[in-house]
Amino acid sequence: MARTCIRKSFTSAAAQRPVSDFRSDTVTKPCKNMRNAMYQAQLGDDVYGEDPSVNTLEEYAAYITGKEAALFVPSGTMGNLVAVGAHCARGDEIVLGATSHMFLYEGGGASAFMGASYACVRERGDGTLALNDVAAALRDDDVHCPRSRLLCLENTHNRAGGAPLPRAYLDDAARFAADRGLKLHIDGARLANAAVAQRTSMRHLLEGADSASICLSKGLGAPVGSVLVGSPGFVAKARRLRKALGGGMRQAGVLAAAGLEALINNFLRLSDDHANAAALARGLAAIRGVRQQQEQRRTNMVYFALESGGGGSSGAAAAAAFARRLADEHGVLVGGGYGADGGTMRAVTHLDVGPADVERALAAVRVLLAVAPAPR
Repeated sequence: MARTCIRKSFTSAAAQRPVSDFRSDTVTKPCKNMRNAMYQAQLGDDVYGEDPSVNTLEEYAAYITGKEAALFVPSGTMGNLVAVGAHCARGDEIVLGATSHMFLYEGGGASAFMGASYACVRERGDGTLALNDVAAALRDDDVHCPRSRLLCLENTHNRAGGAPLPRAYLDDAARFAADRGLKLHIDGARLANAAVAQRTSMRHLLEGADSASICLSKGLGAPVGSVLVGSPGFVAKARRLRKALGGGMRQAGVLAAAGLEALINNFLRLSDDHANAAALARGLAAIRGVRQQQEQRRTNMVYFALESGGGGSSGAAAAAAFARRLADEHGVLVGGGYGADGGTMRAVTHLDVGPADVERALAAVRVLLAVAPAPR
């Protein structure tokens, strides 16, 4: 079932209603301090390597991740794509999760643009790949087969409920990859969430990785961009690929300044998002007629579904109708179309929703399901 989001254009009376937007942490808006940083950014031509704001962001990103070099890219999708191209030759194969963002939601770019094939391994409930399953997916040294070159892991894992991958597992995966001549790339779109949830640093989580892509425009709150980190040689290859894909920007310091502000000032506050997600999950768990899809090892995501479609409705149709009513009648926006039957909804907390939005969302769900609030 294709993933959908309930997008609502509010008009007339509905336009005056406040909106609590839980569709994704990509909907955040730059705060006043971030806008000021963008306005005051020193600029140059980044394709010539002369934008001081971009250079500062890249140096800082490399430092906090423990890597030697970094590259500012327009999106996480481009970061992952050029990482594949920098690590792999055309005809090579990458091993990754069957429900990973790189496989499901990035347009098949590794195949379309880099000539790499995908070997998919089913994830466990916590978002990890069993290394025995990865080993079984690796190709023999045979002229009939593509060469296994790259192992990709997602941290946190979206479809596993925002699960942060355990550090011990990351260490095991790094040793596994090195022993088999593979490079290890981390799709760290929400790596900052993983670090905050585990009370550690991104540097600590990336010690064994060869590269990582880290999104600045999700929970960290920048309007645009990601950083790709790795060795100088890797970043040099990625820079060339970024240019070929149209990702070389000129006075990009306006965006880089926002990214630097996000990394410096919005990192620790991610714990607020995690607390709000936990409160939302607890509230939903207390509402009859709502079920959560898996044991929640969450950071800032909550996946939930209705106990019954009702009236013979399929899970997907019931969820879509429910999400539409949340938006139309209560101004609460959630994502939909997840799960095997498309009947699972997702709520993501971020810096533009707070405890009041959580309470508003819970009240809306209770009203639509005609459930009285649980006593405190």
